[in-house]
Amino acid sequence: MTLPGADIDAYFARIGWSGPVAPDRATLNAIAAHHPAAIPFENLDPYLDRPVDLTPEALVAKLVRGGRGGYCFEQNGLLRLVLEEIGFAVTPLSGRVVWNLDPETVTARTHMVLRVDLAEGPVLIDSGFGSAVPTAALDLIPDIEQATPHEPFRFVRRGEEWRAQIRIGEDWRTTYRLDQTPQHEIDYAVANWYTSTHPSSHFRHGLTLARALPGRRISLRGAEFATHSSDGTTERRSLTDSEQIVSIIEREFGIRVPDRPALLARLGQAAA
Repeated sequence: MTLPGADIDAYFARIGWSGPVAPDRATLNAIAAHHPAAIPFENLDPYLDRPVDLTPEALVAKLVRGGRGGYCFEQNGLLRLVLEEIGFAVTPLSGRVVWNLDPETVTARTHMVLRVDLAEGPVLIDSGFGSAVPTAALDLIPDIEQATPHEPFRFVRRGEEWRAQIRIGEDWRTTYRLDQTPQHEIDYAVANWYTSTHPSSHFRHGLTLARALPGRRISLRGAEFATHSSDGTTERRSLTDSEQIVSIIEREFGIRVPDRPALLARLGQAAA
């Protein structure tokens, strides 16, 4: 799978990066910081019972040229295409999300993440983990606190399993568990089908949006809009009606809502 040069140029314009591009750590860190600031995490399509298409053409049309965001299979699917076109050696992996759960919980493998093999060693890059997305490439080295433009991260290793963790205040919280087994397109097709269509998928029952902006993260969960500043303070605001929610999606997340009447109707049903 390859992307035309025009699509690569459009991607870098979309994320606001005009610096040098090469298969090196500097480029990877620039992408890790700029991508989740510009292309929001969002689940509008599953929420509106719309299909989630993972073909390269669809990812470019939606996330790069369509004023939209997406969730992990879309975000990291697009990122994989870009990185491979630049010349990075990329291995797609899959994780079990345990964010806000007991980290021992056995969940399905529904998170796409990428390992990139640099000359100095392997790193993980992930632009698709919503409100806890790492904004730098992370060395696959256990038990080392790693700084990012936002919160510190680390990995804890237990045998063949790696646990990605983010430090919130003084607490280390596990985001997902993974191993180094390469994934195939069919693995993501099945997981994407489950995540976007299964009745128990939380992406079908409530809004989940996030951006990692310089100095702050913003998120929308249902009707609660939150700003998490890098100084550790959080401001939360409960939105009172559907129009207000849609306006926040458009203004704060920069999303071109695909079907505004349908989204207003869906939000009205949820509030009833």
